[in-house]
Amino acid sequence: MQTNTCFFIGHREAPDALLPLLLDEVERHITEYGVSSFVVGHYGHFDALAARAVIDAKKRHPEVTLLLLLPYHPYDRPIVPPKGYNGTFYPPGMEDTPHRAAIVKANRYMVAHSSHLIAYVWHTASNARDILEYAQRRERRGLMRVTILPHV
Repeated sequence: MQTNTCFFIGHREAPDALLPLLLDEVERHITEYGVSSFVVGHYGHFDALAARAVIDAKKRHPEVTLLLLLPYHPYDRPIVPPKGYNGTFYPPGMEDTPHRAAIVKANRYMVAHSSHLIAYVWHTASNARDILEYAQRRERRGLMRVTILPHV
């Protein structure tokens, strides 16, 4: 992944009211932080809203790319990227990961290899919270910028 990559992490349940915040943050990440690559999962409404925000931004910034994160090997679960995506990304070294751990491991990989994270995390006990805390530790070391969206 590039150093100007932004990843998204959030809970599966997210209200549509979050979309304007995501639109603003994606635009800010492109224009102020120089982000040109976004990576998003596809296992919940937050991921769908994040993808919509990036696809909208791509209309104004055609240089921006959007990749779909694949936690499961594409051989096992072939996926054609939805309209608006530039492709898929399967993290290296995931081939022997048990299915029950694949999403968490793929998310951790993305945090370790991204320069930015946009998060919508409000449940206290969740995998998304664990990933956010990992990202915040990396931010304290100057390795990434974390943006936490407010609970709406």
